[in-house]
Amino acid sequence: MSSPAALPTPPAQSIRRASPPARATRPATPMGFVRAIVQAYTDRDLDPSAALQTAQITPTELARADARVSAAQFEALNAHAMQELDDEALGWFSRPLPWGSYGMLCRASITAPDLGVALKRWCRHHRLLVDDIALRLEVSQGLASVWVEERHPGVFPEPALREFCLVSTLRFLHGYASWAIDSRLALRAALFPYAAPAHADVYPLMFPGPAQFDTPQARVTQAGLCFDASYLALPLRRDENALRAMLQRALPLTVRPYRRDRLLGQQVREALRAPPAKPLGGASAGIDSAHTAHALAARLHISARTLHRQLQAEGLTLQTLKDEARRSQAEDLLRRTQRAIKQVALATGFRNEKSFARAFRAWTGQSPSEFRRQAQPDR
Repeated sequence: MSSPAALPTPPAQSIRRASPPARATRPATPMGFVRAIVQAYTDRDLDPSAALQTAQITPTELARADARVSAAQFEALNAHAMQELDDEALGWFSRPLPWGSYGMLCRASITAPDLGVALKRWCRHHRLLVDDIALRLEVSQGLASVWVEERHPGVFPEPALREFCLVSTLRFLHGYASWAIDSRLALRAALFPYAAPAHADVYPLMFPGPAQFDTPQARVTQAGLCFDASYLALPLRRDENALRAMLQRALPLTVRPYRRDRLLGQQVREALRAPPAKPLGGASAGIDSAHTAHALAARLHISARTLHRQLQAEGLTLQTLKDEARRSQAEDLLRRTQRAIKQVALATGFRNEKSFARAFRAWTGQSPSEFRRQAQPDR
């Protein structure tokens, strides 16, 4: 099993020593992130040898541009460096963030009634810590976006340091938000204002969803995450005791995406409402053939098995949601068009008019023709 990409941890003040990590079989964290931490030591005329030794990263590995380290190695490196430098930002900003800064952000947000309020608090309190970047939450047309804006030109002298900061800041917030609502916060997009790096293959591990680089939405000085605004209304499921326990070792929170999505059913409904792709023949495929479990799972960036399991946890089945979508589509076609019943049946995924009529009567208590006569009395 591959190791997920690791990023710095919003740590707790109680962590004082990192244990030597176990090697992962397939490390994924880019060595560029390690070198950014080493640069923080160099800028302060300090020796990073002890931190690298704790993480079991050799000078030879450090020098290789294409090398990767495991999540456990990166966790050990971060825990050591943050304490030794007394800077949880690891040299990103014009002034250090003392040990416990991100724990303070977590505590300031944990009492919020819902995720929307928690994220607003996180963004507002982050500005009290640093002036170099600003976080803000935007909501428009059912889409929520969290943006990280660079407030001063040239605040990041090195492109690698800029990437490390923007990626880490977004991962901190995304991981905490998913943990707080006990739900996988599915992303519509992760947007970055720079060209795709050589290690772009690791971004889907850090941000489950489409990652886009050099996009117009991510203007020159900002990066962001976009997700369904419905998540903002979800109540927080954690308390102070849970927060205290989480902060003892927060890295898994920021590197391993939640498997359960409390809004998965709604996402499947939206995917089923989307127009199915047209094959070469020109006719639209029905819901059953165009929206298989594997196709829907791929669109939602999970496996088909996980799709079925999570829907079951919400008391739903994929077939129930398909029937719901087919009924809605059939009623819409019967209400708004004069298509023959057979054409409506094919458009909604039925093989013939008879099976469609039988299912439609089970849904509504009426035949398709009776429904149309009532829906279109003038015709």
